[in-house]
Amino acid sequence: MGYKSLQACITDLEKHGHLIRIKEEVDPYLQMAAIHLRVFENEGPAVLFENVKGSKFPAISNLFGTLDRSKFIFRDTLEKIKTLVDIKNDPIKAVKHPFKYANTALTALSALPMKVGKSAPVMYGRTQISELPQVVNWPIDGGPFVTMPQVYTEDIDAPGIMNANLGMYRIQLGGNDYVQDKEIGLHYQLHRGIGVHQTKANAKGQPLKVSIFVGGPPSHPVAAVMPLPEGLSEMTFAGALGNRRFRYFYDAEGFCISADADFVITGTVMPMENKPEGPFGDHLGYYSLTHPFPLMKVHNVYHRKDAIWSFTVVGRPPQEDTSFGALIHEITGSALPKEIPGLHAVNAVDAAGVHPLLFAIGSERYTPYVKERHPAELITIANHILGKGQLSLAKYLFIAAKEDNPGLDVNDIGAFLKHILQRVDLTRDLHFHTRTTIDTLDYSGEGLNSGSKVAVTVAGDIKRELWTELPSSFDLPRPIVNYKMAMPGVLAVEIPKNIRQSDMPLILDILQEHLAEADLLGLPLMVLCDDAAFTAANINNLVWVTFTRSNPSHDIYGINSFTEHKHWGCHGPLMIDARIKPHHAPVLERDTAVEKTVDAMGIKGGALHGIV
Repeated sequence: MGYKSLQACITDLEKHGHLIRIKEEVDPYLQMAAIHLRVFENEGPAVLFENVKGSKFPAISNLFGTLDRSKFIFRDTLEKIKTLVDIKNDPIKAVKHPFKYANTALTALSALPMKVGKSAPVMYGRTQISELPQVVNWPIDGGPFVTMPQVYTEDIDAPGIMNANLGMYRIQLGGNDYVQDKEIGLHYQLHRGIGVHQTKANAKGQPLKVSIFVGGPPSHPVAAVMPLPEGLSEMTFAGALGNRRFRYFYDAEGFCISADADFVITGTVMPMENKPEGPFGDHLGYYSLTHPFPLMKVHNVYHRKDAIWSFTVVGRPPQEDTSFGALIHEITGSALPKEIPGLHAVNAVDAAGVHPLLFAIGSERYTPYVKERHPAELITIANHILGKGQLSLAKYLFIAAKEDNPGLDVNDIGAFLKHILQRVDLTRDLHFHTRTTIDTLDYSGEGLNSGSKVAVTVAGDIKRELWTELPSSFDLPRPIVNYKMAMPGVLAVEIPKNIRQSDMPLILDILQEHLAEADLLGLPLMVLCDDAAFTAANINNLVWVTFTRSNPSHDIYGINSFTEHKHWGCHGPLMIDARIKPHHAPVLERDTAVEKTVDAMGIKGGALHGIV
């Protein structure tokens, strides 16, 4: 639909039963987030908070909470956009089939950003940062954050909207050492679009102008998170997806303003000027801690007459950003495999926090005539994947040969892991990258952005039948008393809480001595954890614990391990130490008192009755 505003979208959603209103006063400190989380978990509608404590502005969340709702919002344009992205990834299609793609080309052309006059709806009024909804999602958060922003910057060497970047980077509105209403914090990695722009501005000793858009037509936040093909700007994409050209102008101070936004915050980032930002409850299911990040000096806060604050809540997946990911996949389809020769599919596993774990399927054609097939091409593909954009943040990559099972699905976590565990050769198939970069939000490494990776490349016939239960003869030595099969071939082993980090070498020696001579072919993986029952409860718990709490180079061990010509492997089971370490960030936990207020809203007569 060609929504002119966020309000137009809300009206449409409400008309078709996709939105509820909460009229009673709600607290932006924890309560709004708690309501959002509960509604999302129950696949509920978008939520419009009409009465936000401490602010005159209403707020909306869970707008993109389900893929079905996102597809409903973009029901008139989704197919055209999928085609547009497809031909941007493979332009030769438009040459071979000019009439088939002519309409798509016109769609892209008609979606070019439109410069308009300065009397736009967003210029209705001005406000202050402190008057915006001060939404705090998690108890230890350092302050209120903008969680659904569209952050706009331009290239200082090539100014103008067609060379600009629109990205979704979290914004801290207050708390810590920020001067209220005058300073806010930006959180992003320097390799992102805004980071490139800041680096160029720093080199020239000039401030970087930043415009933060909140709200507006729903195509705008989607454009801010889309991994678009080179040469397709976020603003053009927003226009095509929303069936309405991205309207903009420059204010008196030279800041780009989204004419259709509900709010626009403008400000400057001075070279090398940082302040502590965080903590923030993040998408891995843990807090990202306090670190210096760029400081933005606030210039103006504009808003439209009927302005609505848009926000979301991130935490342990699945969350609303999971639905964003599903929409992105719906739009981009198989674009990535076309960029990497031999790659058929890749999945950033949402249940493991997205970035820590990748599943992939590739061709293994390098060794077609040898007696025993082994990974070769897969190693090349794995290196390509780990050097590609956001995929480079991964710590674990499991890649299987398509020829071994043409029906294998990277989205079926249990089946994919079973395929890997049945075939992996632990003496050969592990390839480590040490002292490299990982996600800024991942604290399993030894420092910020610093960790390691391992690619597990698997090709060939089944080598073992996986244990589905432990043989009666199997046991583990004290002090270990609790252990449980988590899935075929995987044992969750609980390390007692009184075991300190400094004691782990001794524990590993005890396990090595006890298991060195045992026949453990059907048990290729042991996960050392804090709670075996929780880890083994379901596949989502297993992958979340295993891959968010471990750093491959430091936390992978093996029974009867060896190093040969700098290659590490093991003859017995692989062991991953997935306990929470002293340097790890705290796990996100909900406030029990706030949860009770949400429970009360769910009883008969409450605003959430029948939803939570």
